[in-house]
Amino acid sequence: PSMAQEAAPVLLVVLARLVSSTWHEGSGYYLESHTNEVYAEEPPPEPALDYRRVPQWCATLNIHRGEATCYSPRGSTYRSSLGTRCELSCTRGYRLVGPSAVQCLPNRHWSGMAYCRQIRCHVLPAVLRGSYVCSAGVQMDSRCDYTCLPGYQLEGDRSRICMEDGHWSGSEPICVDMEPPKIRCPDSRERIAEPGKLTATVYWDPPRVRDSADGVIKRVMLRGPEPGSEFPEGEHVIRYTAHDQAYNRASCKFSIRVQVRRCPVLKAPQNGYISCTSDSNNYGATCEYLCDGGYERQGTSLRVCQSTQQWTGSQPLCTPMQINTDVNSAASLLDQFHEKRRLLVISAPDPSNRYYKMQISMLQQAACGLDLRHVTTVELVGQPPHEVGRIREHQLSLGIIEELRRFLHLTRSHFNAVLLDKAGTDRERYISPVSPDELFVFIDTYLLSEREAARRAQSGDPCE
Repeated sequence: PSMAQEAAPVLLVVLARLVSSTWHEGSGYYLESHTNEVYAEEPPPEPALDYRRVPQWCATLNIHRGEATCYSPRGSTYRSSLGTRCELSCTRGYRLVGPSAVQCLPNRHWSGMAYCRQIRCHVLPAVLRGSYVCSAGVQMDSRCDYTCLPGYQLEGDRSRICMEDGHWSGSEPICVDMEPPKIRCPDSRERIAEPGKLTATVYWDPPRVRDSADGVIKRVMLRGPEPGSEFPEGEHVIRYTAHDQAYNRASCKFSIRVQVRRCPVLKAPQNGYISCTSDSNNYGATCEYLCDGGYERQGTSLRVCQSTQQWTGSQPLCTPMQINTDVNSAASLLDQFHEKRRLLVISAPDPSNRYYKMQISMLQQAACGLDLRHVTTVELVGQPPHEVGRIREHQLSLGIIEELRRFLHLTRSHFNAVLLDKAGTDRERYISPVSPDELFVFIDTYLLSEREAARRAQSGDPCE
């Protein structure tokens, strides 16, 4: 079958020539040769359009303010023949409305309609306190120049141009107040801190403000404390900022200096310390002199810093505590140590007692730590009538020794000791020698007052 299909066109051509050769003109018939070959008659072709007779199939394109560039299958001569395609464009300043390309159809019409519309921008809004002038209204390429009334300045674009997309270039400018307001702050001032204080209360009038344009001040802002505030020692800068209607601003500043009158810094006496009010050496401050346990103050107890920056009185001394053993009772003896010293009372049956000798030896090596913690040692040694009682170099009478033993419940039969606090209260007892470290830990943990603990934390341990 494929070979027959390929040979069919040739067969038709041959048959067509055979028939035409036997055509008899005018008879209406033709003779067929008596052969066994089969032939097929070719269908008549559809009538073709005659471009030569109809060169202008569609109406001639005429775009006002524009141009049509056409391409015809018959050549450039046939600008509107069937099948012609035209690309449409507009001249500068105009925008195409419709399809950008059309084609001439068999119905003798173009495939679409288009026209050129003039490009125009919207009317610019009026400018507050200003105006503008345009070169060509709202048409494309028109340039509008802005100006402001006297006393105002332009912020933004000075000119705007109508562009091809129908929008103005840039953004709308504004006319603002040209000059900032006038503001004047109060004069700077100096104040002395009040007695016993490190601050001074300062008052002042608000700044004077006026506007050079419309006279309207929108707000005045303060940066810093309000008038009537308390200012600490040193220099402080107060700033004011004023805003007018056009949001212009102007600032001014002045300073407040607070001076604290001070006396020379007091030094603590040897074996004592100072407790002061306020800042310890400012005008009005009061300082109290205090002595360590076992020391007594000689001289003025209080001194005040005056406005002349000098202290009243003179510095006292802390001298070793005077122990009076010539008293009538043990209570009178103990009262001398009340709130001043702690007592470690040691009792032993005789001076040769090994616990006693061991205890005294350890205490002699820890003398600094004992004095730091305000501990005084009292020794009660031996049997009557040769019993000895002493505080350092001071000897106690036999009557006082007996009273102390009864009051503190100390036996003569063996070594024992008792620790009294500054109030004279029995706080701890020992039946064998106590090491200084154990004694110091107990005192530091349970017996130190807040003031003593603070001083220890501040100065550390000078015995180390």
